[in-house]
Parts: sequence; structure tokens; C-alpha cells
Amino acid sequence: MFPIITLVTVFLLIAVRQVGRVRFEIWQVMVLGALAVLLSGSIAPLDAFRAIDLDVIFFLFGMFVLGQALELSGYLSHLEYKTLKHAGSGRILLLFILFGSGCASAFLMNDTLAIVGTPVMLLLSKKHNIRPKALLIALAFGVTIGSAASPIGNPQNLLIALKGGVADPFVTFFMYLAAPTVINLFAAFFLIRFFYPDEFENLPLKHSQEPIKDHALAILCRISLVITAGMIVLKIYTVGLAPRLDFRLTYIALSAAMPVFLFSRRRFEILKKIDWSTLAFFAAMFILMKSVWNTGFFQGLLAETGVNIASVGVITAVSVTLSQLISNVPLVALYLPMLSHLQAEPRALMALAAASTVAGNLFILGAASNVIIIQTAEKRAGQTITFWEFTRVGAPLTFINCLVYWIFLRFL
Repeated sequence: MFPIITLVTVFLLIAVRQVGRVRFEIWQVMVLGALAVLLSGSIAPLDAFRAIDLDVIFFLFGMFVLGQALELSGYLSHLEYKTLKHAGSGRILLLFILFGSGCASAFLMNDTLAIVGTPVMLLLSKKHNIRPKALLIALAFGVTIGSAASPIGNPQNLLIALKGGVADPFVTFFMYLAAPTVINLFAAFFLIRFFYPDEFENLPLKHSQEPIKDHALAILCRISLVITAGMIVLKIYTVGLAPRLDFRLTYIALSAAMPVFLFSRRRFEILKKIDWSTLAFFAAMFILMKSVWNTGFFQGLLAETGVNIASVGVITAVSVTLSQLISNVPLVALYLPMLSHLQAEPRALMALAAASTVAGNLFILGAASNVIIIQTAEKRAGQTITFWEFTRVGAPLTFINCLVYWIFLRFL
């Protein structure tokens, strides 16, 4: 049971972030948790290494390289101006952020939008004198909710699309989840306005175009973005028409980083500035979660309940609860075989996809994209969102999100 105790301790430390005069960063807490289970013998070193999902690590690495290049070149701020210059007020800006990041995350994956979007939110905060916490929370909720409606919006949806026997993933996800996802994005809009009434007033905004700082690097960034778009189209094709082809998301990220690696003179500067602490967080998280998984605690808990695990309500409740404890991807990996064994209908699989995704809105650790946003904001601007600041908005939003998906999947 030591891994369970360690998990609870990690959860509490991330919530309080400080013991006495010592203040912890999220990645430090997770690394300490991984070291604890390693040193206690709860997981063997070789098993710990195997637990690290290198696809995720390399995916994040590639996107961090592209994101850093976009920022250093000034091309990111240029794209921000082109995209958001039509947002005439704070309220419209909030809608743009939620629906823009939500729609983009459905195809670019939520973690990608978290990486690229965080510097944009910090820039918008500086330009328009809006508290960065409000913008960062909007980004976090936008990328999480938006990713639910697509089989490639996040890793757990991709797992369901490939391993769950979904006949036509893009059509099925869109048919069941597109409408409630739009409603949930509007719910996020009204909740954020309620909790941050002074940040998104109906006052006019003045947008200014930022100059491109490094034209050579900006050209490489454009090439990388074109490669990314092409690879995403290819990925969509393989998911829908050639699901057995092993086309990993890692290939998209590493291909996007290649022009910068091969042709930029600033490659070492970019490597130095990427967010290594977030990569350490994810490697440590995989080790800790694997040790928790090996205890069989949560698997046994599910087996002993005796409830209908294929019902939309049970799937939603279990997904939201366990996603906070063992993360959403391991939760889906645990739940999916049981649904497949019961030959559950597509509605049940879509409930698993939706609930395991919006579970990320409840607590910071519920979604990897939340951690990426907070870690990046802390590193770049010293800005953070505390556990309680996130949860006070995320808890009611998660309840509304789950209720909306439950109604659509249960009755419509």
C-alpha cells in the first residue's frame, strides 16, 4: 500500500505547495513521489524505466522545441495578432480563447495547445491588463473540453478509438459529443465570467502587432507549421482508414521540430530554454502511477462494487473520480477492456471518452495539459494557479460538463 500512501501525499503536497518555509514546484513533488516508490522497492528500476511512456516524452519535447522557436522568433505574437485582432472586447476575447483553443485542440491535441497557447495568454495579459490567471484558466478549460469531441483530441480518446472497436471514429465522436461539447464551452464562458467579473468586461480592446524578431527562424517556424498541418491530415487519414498503421503522434511533433534542429543557428539556445522540468514531471508521474497500478487497489475496488460498469452514469462517476488518482490515460486503459468484454455499445465508449476528458477540469492533476500550462507560466513569468484557485472554478464546471454529457448520452 506504500504507493497509495505516496500518491495521497503527492496529491496533498501539490494542493498546498508549501511545507514550512519550503515551497515546492509541481514537478519537484512528483519527482519526490517517484523516488519514494523506487527507493522503497515498490517498483523495480527496470519496470520504472519501462513505465515511462517515451511517446509522450518525445511528443512533448518536439512541441516544446517548436513552441520555443515560435516565441523566440516573434512569429507566435504575430499569429496571436492575426487571430485575435477581431476580438473587440474582453468578453469576445474570452469566447475566442475558449472556442479557438477548443476547436484547435480537437485536431492538434490538447497538450499541443497548452504548450503553444500559454505564452500567448501571458502576452495577452500584458497587452490588455488582464490577470494572467483568468486567461490561463480559460486556456486550460478550453483545450480540455474541446479535445473531448475528437478521437485525436487527447491520448485517452485515441486509445478508445484504436482499442475500443469504434467503427468510424471521427463520425462517431462528432455525432455523440460535438453538440454537448459546444454547450460545455459556453458553460465555461459563463462560469469564468462569474468568477472573474472584472477581467472580461465589455470594454474595447486595443490590439497591437508585435514585430517579428528573427525572420530566419520565423521562416523555419512556418515550415514547421506546414509540416505539422500535413502530418495531422495524414494522422486523421490513418485513424479513419488505416487504423492498423502505427502512425504515432510523436512523429508529428518530432517532424515539426526537425526544421529548427537542422537549419537554425539558435538550436542550442532553444534546447536550453525548453521546459525540462515538465518533462521530468511526466517521467516521474509515469513511474508513480505504474507503482500504484501494480498494487491492484483500484482494479479491485471497481470489481467489488457490483454495479453496472457499462452504464453512462457509472462510467462518468468512476472516470471523474479515478482520473484524479491514477490519471485519465491509465483509467481508460483499465476500463476499456472491461467495456470491450461486455460488448458495450458506442454510447458507453463515448461516455468514457467524455468523462475521462472533462475530469481534467476538476483538479490540476486531472489533465496533463493543466500541468503544462501551470509549469510553463511559472517558468516564463512567475505566474501560477494554485490548487484551490483552479478547483473553485473547475469543480462546478466539471459537474456541469458531466451533467450535459450524461443527458446527451443517456437520453438523446
